[in-house]
Formats: sequence, structure tokens, C-alpha cells
Amino acid sequence: MPNRNLSKLHGTLLLLNEEQQSFADAQILLLQAIHECGSISKAAKQIGISYKTAWDRIDAMNNMSGQPLVVRSVGGAQGGGTALTSLGKQTVAGFIAVQAELDAFIQRIGAQLHSIEDLANFVRSGFVKTSARNQFRGEVSKITFGAVNSEVDIRISETQSLVAIITNDSASQLGLEQGAEVIALVKASWVLLSPDTDIVTSARNKLTGTVSRIAQGAVNSDVTLDLGGGKSVSAVITNTSLNELGLRQDDPACAFFKASSVILMADI
Repeated sequence: MPNRNLSKLHGTLLLLNEEQQSFADAQILLLQAIHECGSISKAAKQIGISYKTAWDRIDAMNNMSGQPLVVRSVGGAQGGGTALTSLGKQTVAGFIAVQAELDAFIQRIGAQLHSIEDLANFVRSGFVKTSARNQFRGEVSKITFGAVNSEVDIRISETQSLVAIITNDSASQLGLEQGAEVIALVKASWVLLSPDTDIVTSARNKLTGTVSRIAQGAVNSDVTLDLGGGKSVSAVITNTSLNELGLRQDDPACAFFKASSVILMADI
């Protein structure tokens, strides 16, 4: 095999845990743009992404963080806007500092790597990506073991919790115990919505909030509920269902889904 020389070594910083990519340059650029512009639409335009993509990234970051990184303000002399929290500012500053260290490291090792084969031998890492729109970092508050399955309660904020049903084997393999940190994944297509926040269903999970965004397509609509505390949940429903439910922005609503629809990830 011919020796494929590297003209220059580049490095991209990703802040990861063992399962899930948490932050990358794209997210940090968005946070910086929000800090500079004070507006989601202006920040999205500045970095060349759509308004919906910007909000999807913000929701994902806030849901994966113990505290919100971005908050919205309503009213005022400027008509409201969007700003970074103290944690959001610290995250940006920390990422930039680590990126500087990475750049210095890349420069030091660049002269030692002469081929793709050298790089393959040097780098041994990986991460898992998921298509699930709803990703929540939380803490196991309770585990109830049954004959075959385990019921796992996860606290995702001060006021909201999730319940997952997984097999006892999965609970054992994940090493779940009270106080353990987990990531709960729920596909947006598995989430049902209702404008009746007092509705009673057989679904174990019910998250109550207000409609913060509706992105309507040709057939389906992507509806996001603000759950408070920087958390949100998204559902994909048909346009017919949206019209029948009569949901509008700022309306109270609830999202509900089965405990069996919650997928758990944990450090092992």
C-alpha cells in the first residue's frame, strides 16, 4: 500500500462522554452568535443555519445540561430576546480554552505523523450518534425490579421526571442504581400531544408545558413544548392532528409516551 503523506494535521474538539457527543464546534459557534446578537434568528443567520436548526441545537444542549445554557426573555424595551446564562458563558469560555490547548497539542504531534497509517495507530476513540430528537440527562431516583423487567424513574429536572421500562438484564448491564446518571432517549414520533393538561392516559410519562414552536411541513408538524427549567420535548404529528388539537404557540399542552418508549444509556 502506498504511503499517503499528510500535508497538515487538523484537530476538531468534541466534548464527549462514552456514549454521546455533548458539545462540538457547531454548538459553541451558535452560543457565541447568540451572545453577540441577542436573537436566535440573527444568530442562525450569522452562522449560516436555519432558525429551526438553531432551536433544535439549543433544545438539545439545554436538555443535556443540568442547568439551561440559553434563556429567552419576553417583552421589555427591546421586545424580548435570547441570552446565554452564566453557565452558557462559562461553557463557551471553557471550550475556547480547551480548543487552544488542543491546537497547541496538534502542532506538537503534527511533525511526528507522516501517514494515514500513523494517524490510525495514534487515534483510538469513537462515539455513538442517535437520531432520537429528545435526549434528557437525568439521575435515577428509583428502580423497581420485577420478574422480567425493571421500572426506572429518572429525574430530569426539579419538576419533571421520566419512567422507563427495561429488562432486568439491561438494568444489570447498564449498572443502574439509585443516584446513577443516565441519558434517556425518546423519538419525537413516539410522543403524543394533548391540549388537555389534566388528561388521564395509560402512558406512564406525561410532561406538561407550553407550546414554544411549531414547524409545519407538507404532511407533518414538529411541535416543541417548553417544560420549564431549560428543558423541552418535541413531537412529530400530522398536520391533520395539529389542526384537530387546535394547538397554537404559547398554549398549555402535555406530551405523553409509554415507559417502553424510553431508551436508556449509561456509563459502564
